[in-house]
Amino acid sequence: MVRARTAAVVLCVCAALAACTSATAPEAPAIPLGELVSVEQGELLGATDGSVLRYRGIPYAAPPVGERRFTPPGRPQSWSGTRPATQPGTRCAQLPAAPGTPHATGGSDTEDCLTLDITVPAGTAADARLPVLVWIHGGGFTAGAGTDTDPRRLAEAGPLVVVTVNYRLGIFGFFGLPGLEGSGSFGLLDQRAALTWVRRNIAAFGGDPGRVTLAGQSAGADSVCGQLTSPLSAGLFHRVIMQSGECGTTNLVDVIHPGAGPAGDTWKPLPLLEAAGAAAAGTLGCPAPAGSTDPTAVLTCLRALPTAQLVGGAGYYWSPATGTPMLPRRPSDIVLNRAARPGVPILAGTTRDEGTLFTVAFFDRAGTPLTDPGFRALLSAAAGTRAGEAGAVYRTVDRSPGRAWSDVITDRAYACPGLVNYRALADRGPLYAYELADPAAPSPYVALPADLAGGSAHGAEMPYLFDLVPGQPELTAAQEALAAELVDRWARFATTGEPNAGTSGFDTVTSWPPWTGDGRLLTISGPGAATTVTPGPAFAEGHRCALWDWR
Repeated sequence: MVRARTAAVVLCVCAALAACTSATAPEAPAIPLGELVSVEQGELLGATDGSVLRYRGIPYAAPPVGERRFTPPGRPQSWSGTRPATQPGTRCAQLPAAPGTPHATGGSDTEDCLTLDITVPAGTAADARLPVLVWIHGGGFTAGAGTDTDPRRLAEAGPLVVVTVNYRLGIFGFFGLPGLEGSGSFGLLDQRAALTWVRRNIAAFGGDPGRVTLAGQSAGADSVCGQLTSPLSAGLFHRVIMQSGECGTTNLVDVIHPGAGPAGDTWKPLPLLEAAGAAAAGTLGCPAPAGSTDPTAVLTCLRALPTAQLVGGAGYYWSPATGTPMLPRRPSDIVLNRAARPGVPILAGTTRDEGTLFTVAFFDRAGTPLTDPGFRALLSAAAGTRAGEAGAVYRTVDRSPGRAWSDVITDRAYACPGLVNYRALADRGPLYAYELADPAAPSPYVALPADLAGGSAHGAEMPYLFDLVPGQPELTAAQEALAAELVDRWARFATTGEPNAGTSGFDTVTSWPPWTGDGRLLTISGPGAATTVTPGPAFAEGHRCALWDWR
């Protein structure tokens, strides 16, 4: 009995001491993330860059060279010792940017390019579990690199862990042949491999694999929609941002330049792309043996060719195939049938003057600016029996032929199909829609002639969100203030799934409503009160959507 009582007293004293200790002991200080980290393949040494940590050129898949050309991405190779991660990976093989392109970047003839860069705010605790934003670059599936954008401001605003990705482009990303595994899908499979790598390794950089936002612009946004509607990518991300990408509701190239036909479509039926692959192989000196349906001989020949001989794509626009395991159906069909993955918050939008970039690229840069007869011919092909009605609306005295055609592209290829997509996607989860309408936004990708200058061209939101490499356009003081607001909204969406200010310090900005019913969009014209909310029907009327039968 005495022994039992003594034991009870000892237990009580020990419990009291434990309670006292737990109540007064200071928490262990968080261990900050260092430049040295360990991932599945081995040890990486990054670098401090002012207010952020950078880990660059990290391979997320096996190099797609030699026998791995035109194959799905393989598991990344391990290394011994410490791998320097202080220099960006090589751009995937592509032609140089066209002369006269602002902030132009060079081409590449390197296929060993499946790398990603990671930016983390300096001082982040190693176990912080910060939300993650994975950025997919644009460039029409033929150009660009993750390193064209510096995400420092987004990383700091979140705080976020930001990952920028390189993926195979052009013929290397989307070549197809009957019987070829991954036919027409290599670039999208690369993106999926990067997302898989992030899920397995991002915790080592202070990131949370359970809070990943997949974001992109132009072809990057199309890619995001492809991943959102792919059965193979379920569970790899939890929110999406799509900037100037409308899931392929229209054939963009055929809108810009009627007559391009199915070969110009972003999303190509697999048989069409595989027929193009067989034709391209013949052009490159690697025809299939007579009567053979086995792709082995063709692939052996193609894999022996130098990269520089293939980088031009044999004169074909290579882009993702549908009817594949990666994309069983066209993304727009899945979206419009209300069959997109449910419960994924979406932030999506366009710019008010998307078409000006394409008018320059297809006409002015080619030295053939549009004349009035040229505009009328294009409009007749685009609008058919409604060409007269459309001409009266678009070709007014204050619009040059080029400006009028730019407006047609904006409305028919971006604003109006975007509106239809917003309505369909909002049925599957919370959606926040926007239009960038800064009347003096810088054009980061093409120099606009006088009749097309002003407004918000395709890509105009990019310098508000990122520092562009190799050069950032100059912003006015008001645009700097708008940039701060947009960075805050995008970072908040990646953190919480909704883009309103909360306690972030921008409590006076216009509240951004989620889409319900006919919907409302945030019209982003400037900082603070200069940004307003536009009802969906008013947006449709402003972009003449009734002309194009977008209801």
